[in-house]
Amino acid sequence: MSAYRTGDPLDRRRFLTAAALRGATVIGTGALSTGALGTGVIGATALGAVDADAAFAAPIRPLDPAVAESAFAEGRITAINQDVLEVAGSYGDHSRVRVTNATSVWKARATTAADIETGDGLYARGLPLPDGTLAADAVWVNIVNLHATIRGIEKTRLHLAHGQHEIVGNLMAQTTSASYGDASPTADLSRLTIGQSAQVLGAWRPSDGSVDLVRVAVAPGAGRRR
Repeated sequence: MSAYRTGDPLDRRRFLTAAALRGATVIGTGALSTGALGTGVIGATALGAVDADAAFAAPIRPLDPAVAESAFAEGRITAINQDVLEVAGSYGDHSRVRVTNATSVWKARATTAADIETGDGLYARGLPLPDGTLAADAVWVNIVNLHATIRGIEKTRLHLAHGQHEIVGNLMAQTTSASYGDASPTADLSRLTIGQSAQVLGAWRPSDGSVDLVRVAVAPGAGRRR
């Protein structure tokens, strides 16, 4: 089982970046039907924040001694058995992640477990159970955090270069924001310019390898105005 306790080495950024570069190879396409997973709701947690940035934050130690330290699992979802996700880890291991009514789910936005599909990439935080499963309090689906260069700008998408990879970033109305320097994120994308270096937070689409953009962070004054 690939449930990593707090303090164990886990290169989350490496895994989550790699997920965006696997192209259109999909293990499965079956959406969740009605069942235990379909009842998932957005809930609070004692293990840390559940927004997109929390996936990359350092784990916290619970203040309540009755709350166990968090553990983590990551990989590709190969099967969904009622409320348990079968996950193939990126290091050849396997984990089983249990989703409950209290599990918070992120997939480009706060959502429910009904949006989880086989073939999705998963990063989960929770508590290990005696049967070896991880009881997830938060699940981030297909989340990626990329350092890229803006190579092209269209009305509904950005063309990004990440190393040797070309990535299409989908601009989502009422969701995609930009962050310029230390300023708060804004819906104004007009200051994004070709040639800017950007840190991109979003959700990978297994079907075509593109990324739904949640936030594009750039340094102030970089590039040229379009």
